Amino acid sequence: MTNIKKLEKQLWESADLLRAGSKLTSNEYCMPVLGLIFLRYAYSRFKIVEKEILVNRPTRGGVPLPVEASDFKQKSAIFLPKEAQYSYLVNLPEDIASLGLISSSGNAMNSLGEVVNNAMTLIEEQSSQLVGVLPKNYTSFADDLLAELLRIFNNNALDDVGGDVIGRIYEYFLNKFSKTVASDDGVFFTPKSLVKMIVNVLEPTHGVLLDPACGSGGMFVQTGDFVNSTGMQANQAMTFYGQEKVEYNAKLCMMNIAVHGLTGVIKSGDEANTFYHDAHNLEGKCDYVMANPPFNVDKVKVEAASSAGRLPFGLPSYNKDTKEVSNANYLWISYFYAYLNEHGRAGFVMASSATDSSGKDREIRKRLLDTGHVDVMISVGNNFFYTKSLPCSLWFFDKGKKSELQDKVLFIDARNYFTQVDRTLCEWNEWQLKNLQAIVHLYRGETDKYKALLDEYKSRIAELITNFDGASFAEAVKTFESQYAELEKKANDDVKATPTKQRKQKRADYDDQLEDLADLIALTKEAEWLFEKFGEGEYKDIPGLCKIATRSEIAAKNYSLTPGVYVGVAPIEDDGVDFHQRMKEIYHELQDLQNQSNELMAQISKNMEKLDI
Repeated sequence: MTNIKKLEKQLWESADLLRAGSKLTSNEYCMPVLGLIFLRYAYSRFKIVEKEILVNRPTRGGVPLPVEASDFKQKSAIFLPKEAQYSYLVNLPEDIASLGLISSSGNAMNSLGEVVNNAMTLIEEQSSQLVGVLPKNYTSFADDLLAELLRIFNNNALDDVGGDVIGRIYEYFLNKFSKTVASDDGVFFTPKSLVKMIVNVLEPTHGVLLDPACGSGGMFVQTGDFVNSTGMQANQAMTFYGQEKVEYNAKLCMMNIAVHGLTGVIKSGDEANTFYHDAHNLEGKCDYVMANPPFNVDKVKVEAASSAGRLPFGLPSYNKDTKEVSNANYLWISYFYAYLNEHGRAGFVMASSATDSSGKDREIRKRLLDTGHVDVMISVGNNFFYTKSLPCSLWFFDKGKKSELQDKVLFIDARNYFTQVDRTLCEWNEWQLKNLQAIVHLYRGETDKYKALLDEYKSRIAELITNFDGASFAEAVKTFESQYAELEKKANDDVKATPTKQRKQKRADYDDQLEDLADLIALTKEAEWLFEKFGEGEYKDIPGLCKIATRSEIAAKNYSLTPGVYVGVAPIEDDGVDFHQRMKEIYHELQDLQNQSNELMAQISKNMEKLDI
């Protein structure tokens, strides 16, 4: 299969280059481009299902009967009339007006933009879930720009729907757009690694899932992937409900879940303002609640919030004069708990300040803890979000906790455990997510899942190291790092010896090999990180990383739920350097630099005098 990372990058660079050459803003460009990706997905899915339908299709006069919309409905797929099929659109001639095309509403179509708008209307007519969702502003695009965009996404690699390539492309574009489009600190896009961590801890299998601040639908997509990976069908096992006040974001969500083959009920607008409405009437009915709500919201009307219910621990502090809650973090926290049924689990992102805020917040936190349903708390470092650098925490509730865990809470401080993507962005890579999940598994006594991860590490490494014994991860790291150094030297020498015109391709070929080896080194280092802490699968508190605290211990800490309060600080390794001696050396180095600076300034002054300045 085509390298998905390269495909993502190539498609983005091509599409972004077109935007830069147009008069469109990122905001004007975002939704239509994502709409074209959706259109391409719908066509790929259509062709696959059509092929399935035609197998053993009844014939008339030796010709198979034509497929119909009802055939696709039986397979949970969207039927596409010819005028909505991607191949039809991408092969239209330049002179649209000469074709005499008529839209579904009976109007003449004289531009490619009108034809694409009509395609979107035709698709909405086939899917009630998408009515009013798909973009229909393609007449704002010049025909040549729109034709080039259609060509860019007419890539055969995007036909690999089974591998969810188009879903990946959609998420990648949504991510890239979020950095420039977001008008409210990027609230419509939660970084994938945070979403995956929430899903990994909750481990959804079946039932009702609610995201009452669903943004672009990342929680639904990752849950769908998780459920499907277990061999079940997400649409059959799960029922997805969402609330999103911003209608633009809700449309992104509907397209996002559709691209991933999911169905859901998403409400938007004023009726979906979670502070004042339980839009789906789900209090006490949810198996899972997941969310990344907006932090530190103020001016929430107390009377309206109170009448909307879902406050099992009462209202947080509010201004008695204005009758407004000045920080709604604990409204959200209360709602998430209230939505759960008797065995439900919740996982959500929250401002770090909420873990030990005082006043009425502290009282609500105490009452929460007294339920025995606070399960896991994870501190997340800076720069995980695309448009803001503040740290946050992940909270987890579990009303179905095992009896032996009712008195305990797992605290994980992951602020120093991450991958630096670039100067302003951090994330957890695939293996770091699995390692953090493994700590949760050990806390829950699920040693078999921990050992399964160890086996996965061992088998991956054993594929490349003969006689790997499965325990010497440190030696595996050294082996791969040595191979990397050798390959890097060979690459440099080989590229220098290659004719100039061929060097670029030669370098690219070696870079691909080096990237694969770097990924393998990263995997092996994560295996070493996990194994040196927990061995073959025995949980223990690790200073600076994790601790299981009892409710009495938490009460003694003024009911703080800040992981750093409990896990402490990791011991500093002795690097063999004498501190006092090194400080003397630094002091003398600074003195020398100061003297050099003074001499330089004196010389500059003399030169200025000679120039009579």
